[in-house]
Amino acid sequence: MSTGPGADSAPAPNSHDDAVRSAALTETGPAESPEPGSKGGTFSSLRIRNYRLFATGQVVSNTGTWMQRIAQDWLVLSLTGSSAAVGITTALQFLPMLFLGLYGGVIADRCPKRRLLVLTQAAMGLTGLALAVLTLSGHVQVWHVYLTAFVLGLVTVVDNPARQAFVVEMVGPADLRNAVSLNSANFQSARLVGPAVAGVLITAVGSGWAFLLNGLSFVAPVAGLLLMRTAELHKVDRAPRAKGQLREGLRYVAGRPDLVWPIVLVGFIGTFGFNFPIWLTAFVNDVYHAGAGTYGLLNTLMAGGSLVGALLAARRGSSRLRFLVGAALLFGVLEITAALAPSFWVFAALLVPIGMFGLTINVTANSSIQLGTDPAMRGRVMSLFMMVFMGGTPLGAPLVGWVTDAYGARVGFLAGGAVATLAAVGVGLVLARVGDLRLKVDLRRGHTHVAFVPRRPAGSPAEELATA
Repeated sequence: MSTGPGADSAPAPNSHDDAVRSAALTETGPAESPEPGSKGGTFSSLRIRNYRLFATGQVVSNTGTWMQRIAQDWLVLSLTGSSAAVGITTALQFLPMLFLGLYGGVIADRCPKRRLLVLTQAAMGLTGLALAVLTLSGHVQVWHVYLTAFVLGLVTVVDNPARQAFVVEMVGPADLRNAVSLNSANFQSARLVGPAVAGVLITAVGSGWAFLLNGLSFVAPVAGLLLMRTAELHKVDRAPRAKGQLREGLRYVAGRPDLVWPIVLVGFIGTFGFNFPIWLTAFVNDVYHAGAGTYGLLNTLMAGGSLVGALLAARRGSSRLRFLVGAALLFGVLEITAALAPSFWVFAALLVPIGMFGLTINVTANSSIQLGTDPAMRGRVMSLFMMVFMGGTPLGAPLVGWVTDAYGARVGFLAGGAVATLAAVGVGLVLARVGDLRLKVDLRRGHTHVAFVPRRPAGSPAEELATA
């Protein structure tokens, strides 16, 4: 077990030179995240009892969450007939993360994370039950959906950083990257089931029953958390109450290029490239003139790709930032291609690799940032990561919704893909510059055709730094 903040984690750089060294690039990104050797295996984290309880509870509640997401988007579209209204709902759910996300990280660093998660998961269940009562009673109005989405966002401010940082307490640093990948696989497995069930429920009995089942599903994670053996958790010292902890967290990230630029890239993609509720509802309603069942099918196809991406990430033994940049570039190009797809089935098929690369971006950034962060700072750093990734949605969703309403679903989707592509290229060039690298193209057989190599001659200080 860990005996202190740095016992089982890579230490934070103590000087500017250390920060630059930690950001030394390997090909198109900083060197591999400093992670202890994993014990191996795609499902290695499931050997740990506490994590098994956590994962079991999460797969149940995640299924309910996906049911509610589909039902909520379709309910708003039915009440208003507007893609922009769907965007507003999404924005309200993530607005608290934008303004309060860093404070959620401070709370996560100060408080016992297991107890905190019991409270937040119970509160999330209550929001689902409230929306179920309003819908099943026939009194639901669009502002009710807006309000419950906003309340859910407030709870998420604390739940997200606490849940992200709690993973290492359950499994330890050796299995952290594997557990992060399995969490994503868990979420995407539920995404395969949830939208399909939601589509059937909406068609057969209405959205209210999906909300009800989601509210009840949170009994599972709360029970799992309560059944954990606290003696088997890896101990991490909590940050004491003190002034300036928020600024301290921001200064810590600002001095770490290997943390800053992945967060910047994820921010652009989360803000402009992940507005799928807006785009898919618009494509189903306006382009293909279909119903809730087709919307559920498209979400299921994307989930299938995301699940494949999560399982592949669980098998990888490292988290190179060059891989993050490459996945982001392919993600943007695939979105542009899907926007121009000539038929429904081409569009649907492209959602599978889009889901795969989107999930790869999330897992690679998440694990590399967690493994490179001091445990005492992890809650604040992860809250910044989640604030940028999810909190950018309130800025991007209304704008993307307006573009989609004004110019059509294809233009809206294409614009999001173009932003993701440009962000990947820009961040890749910045990371190469930080590592003093240059692009090398070698078309000879048996050689790496495209790679980033040190600008300086072999044996120079810059070359040693870039290959460290």
